[in-house]
Amino acid sequence: MATMTIRAPSEQAGKVPKRRGVWLLLLLVVGVIVAVGWWGVHPKGAAETGSSQSQWVVPELRNITSDVNATGTVKLKTGAEVRVGAQLSGIVRRLNVKVGSHVIQGDVIAEIDSRPVTARIDQARAQLAQAKVSQSKAQTDFERTQKLIEAGLVPAQQFDDAKASLEASEASVAAAQSGLAAAQVDLAYVDIRAPISGTIASISTQQGETVAASFATPTFVTIIQEAALEVIAMVDEADIGNVRRGEKVAFTTETFPDHEFQGSVTRIAPVATIISGVVNYEVANSIQRDIALLKPDMTANVNIQTSQHQAVLIPTECLHKDGSLSFVYVQRAAGAPEKRVVSVGARIANETEIVRGLGPNDRIQSQTGVPAP
Repeated sequence: MATMTIRAPSEQAGKVPKRRGVWLLLLLVVGVIVAVGWWGVHPKGAAETGSSQSQWVVPELRNITSDVNATGTVKLKTGAEVRVGAQLSGIVRRLNVKVGSHVIQGDVIAEIDSRPVTARIDQARAQLAQAKVSQSKAQTDFERTQKLIEAGLVPAQQFDDAKASLEASEASVAAAQSGLAAAQVDLAYVDIRAPISGTIASISTQQGETVAASFATPTFVTIIQEAALEVIAMVDEADIGNVRRGEKVAFTTETFPDHEFQGSVTRIAPVATIISGVVNYEVANSIQRDIALLKPDMTANVNIQTSQHQAVLIPTECLHKDGSLSFVYVQRAAGAPEKRVVSVGARIANETEIVRGLGPNDRIQSQTGVPAP
């Protein structure tokens, strides 16, 4: 009896996938070899294809400024702080202001006891009246003696005495008038008035105190003139040569870091200020607006605009480096981009100034594209 061997269907099917896997692997290897060969034969074409996807930008012609940065301080102008004192000695009868008070020029700040001055005026008037009486008598005596001398009834000596007496009495009247005028002037000093308009910064004498003005004028109050502030910037010696009077200034303060104040250069110190071996020059700057926000001794960050010129600007990402040389890729009418060496100037944010080698009509390649070799 013959025996028939029947193979299971799973065994026959297992050989088919194995053969297919081998063929697929062979096809993949052949494909890689063909691709590598094509890349070696056509490298330029691949580069040109990438180059066609490059991004191109046009340089921008714009006005830019050159600035000098410095640290400064808000200061009172020269003469803006006035110390007001007493011309007379006496008791302070009334003090009309306090620290922070606003005064107008001519306002009465304080009053000195006027009774001593009034007494001197009365005394001077009495002395003047007495001198005038003496002058009147001397005038009468002189006129009588003059008639007698003409008649030859009195000696010449008596005439000379009468004349001298008259001149002495006239001098006494003049002295008395001068004394009265001086006393009246002192009366005007009884009221101490504000010489300028401003704010009372300090008070050194109180009501009821006695002041003595024999050697030095005692200070009653200190007045700060309104809107009399300026910014003193310390500019390094390397930058002072570029600073000119009248140039525009912008500055901020630590108190108002987001508020930009405007001004201009008003004067430059001829002599340097040396701090810790560093040579600086004081540059005074006016304040054009919002001066009411500022107070003396505030710290300021000052920016002085020293010049303005037209410049060719490109995005910094378009700039390439080769050692110390800077270059860009410029688009040509046909063919690959041209590599062009340029001279670089100032950098402003994300842009760079091109001093030489590039014009506003050129088109340059951005680094976001594929640069040509």
